[in-house]
Amino acid sequence: MLDDLQNTLTYFGYFDDYPWIQALGMVAASVLIAWIFDRFIISTLKRLAVKTKFEIDDRLIELLHGPIYSSIIILGLALAVHTLEPVEPFDFIIYSVLQSIAYLIWAVLILRVTKLVLGHVARSDRHISILHPQTLPLFENITNIAIFVFAVYIIFSTWHVDMTAWLASAGIVGIAIGFAAKDTLANLFSGVFILADAPYKIGDFVVLDTGERGEVTHIGIRSTRLLTRDDIEVTVPNSVMGNTKIINESGGPGEKYRIRIAVGVAYGSDIDKVREVLVNIALNEEAVCEDPEPRVRFRAFGASGLDFELLCWIDQPVLRGRLTDRLNCQVYKRFIEEKIEIPYSKHDLYIKEMPK
Repeated sequence: MLDDLQNTLTYFGYFDDYPWIQALGMVAASVLIAWIFDRFIISTLKRLAVKTKFEIDDRLIELLHGPIYSSIIILGLALAVHTLEPVEPFDFIIYSVLQSIAYLIWAVLILRVTKLVLGHVARSDRHISILHPQTLPLFENITNIAIFVFAVYIIFSTWHVDMTAWLASAGIVGIAIGFAAKDTLANLFSGVFILADAPYKIGDFVVLDTGERGEVTHIGIRSTRLLTRDDIEVTVPNSVMGNTKIINESGGPGEKYRIRIAVGVAYGSDIDKVREVLVNIALNEEAVCEDPEPRVRFRAFGASGLDFELLCWIDQPVLRGRLTDRLNCQVYKRFIEEKIEIPYSKHDLYIKEMPK
């Protein structure tokens, strides 16, 4: 379109001797075309996007508005400079500046569009398994770095800067940094694998090999933070988290957690009555889930009594401590009411001979 405009302006003979008028005309024409594009085409696309049920198309059109408008004006400026035919090296400098500005504008657009698309995919119901809200910052950082490096390479190439020496130097520096920060890099890569594999997520209750148990409050690139039941924050390097056995109490098909209440009764007790009392205690507790229903297991013949176990489920692992306390209290009180004896260790002392 701008080439046709240039040919039209050149066609009139009285403009041949006035290149500045031709250049100003091209700049004015580019501004007019940019205004028409923004006023009619973008506005029409916005009205069409409003009618759809998606929000991402509205935001994409809004993001495209500025770069396209600026690019048309930059193209008009480039044609105007071409008409004026500046001497070297000014033509090279002007063209390189205009190209660098255009590349920078579109690099910023790609960054914003990538962030928008990744966020939309991560928050949608049909998100990719590896891309979810917890891993979103990782993918955003990776794409931002890749786009930034590519934009810098293109801009340097515009100025005819040889990047071979820079890349070689960057490789040597990278090797040196790798040796100096191997522990940090180990945590970094482990953090990437944790975010990608997602063995646990924020809000899960996990138990480590070393015995720490707590709620995951933060998953970073370098470390993972746990908040214990004593309200103490434990920071564990990701390299340790990636090479240790982790029990995720909130994992599995659901967040429900099973608690076990070990109970012993004396030999000679009515085991059917013991089962009935234990089940009723669990059913009368509001925090105990109805599905799966509570159950009682007769585990073993102990040294001092019969060993039973009450099994019941709770909605969240965080309720384990307080519910265990309530169930133990109820078991003790009901056994006293029902006259069910709880055995304890007894020792008989026999005196063979009294001292003289």
